[in-house]
Amino acid sequence: MGLIKDEDAKAVKEMFARELEGNVSIVMFYDRKEDCQYCSGTMEILDTLAKLDGRIKVTKYDIKAARKEAKFMGVDKVPAISIGGAKMYNVHYYGMPAGYEFSSLIEDIVDASKGRTGLSERTKAAIKGVKKPVDIKVFVTPTCPYCPKAVRIAHQFAMENQMITSSMIEAQEFMELSERYGVMGVPKVVINDTVSFEGAYPEDAFAKYVVDAAK
Repeated sequence: MGLIKDEDAKAVKEMFARELEGNVSIVMFYDRKEDCQYCSGTMEILDTLAKLDGRIKVTKYDIKAARKEAKFMGVDKVPAISIGGAKMYNVHYYGMPAGYEFSSLIEDIVDASKGRTGLSERTKAAIKGVKKPVDIKVFVTPTCPYCPKAVRIAHQFAMENQMITSSMIEAQEFMELSERYGVMGVPKVVINDTVSFEGAYPEDAFAKYVVDAAK
């Protein structure tokens, strides 16, 4: 049995058939030379998803051999996943999207295929008003049931505005980063390395933090 159970794969395949509206581009960066414990598992998940629907295209790069591509995508860690539809978004996963975070990946793929998010019109207007770069890091663990909400909102912000970069970071895979940002509980959200909060805030409250960080 693979990382995705047969019954889950069937459910996802049916969801993609119903929900996908266009092609989805997924770019993965890995490292074959260094010890990347979760790279193979991440590849397996993405390869399985690509087999479930032909509209999902997965491109893989060795980060050491594709430095220009990694720099262009803003990727500096592995395993890394970036998602796009008609255009690439500044939406990243650092670490294997397993456990509860698998749902975040699936929903991001659907949004990317549609080229739109499910944010409220009020939130969309607030986010589209951001004119300066904003970086959002969301630290998670696979067993955290509240983390996908924070990841999804952050990723939808990035889909709505190219000035925003949003990254899911698996806290246990990147312990050095977790220690640097004082991650004691998840989800922990860090905005522009200066503002942070714990918990899955409603989208309007989350958006206020983002808008304020861009001022």
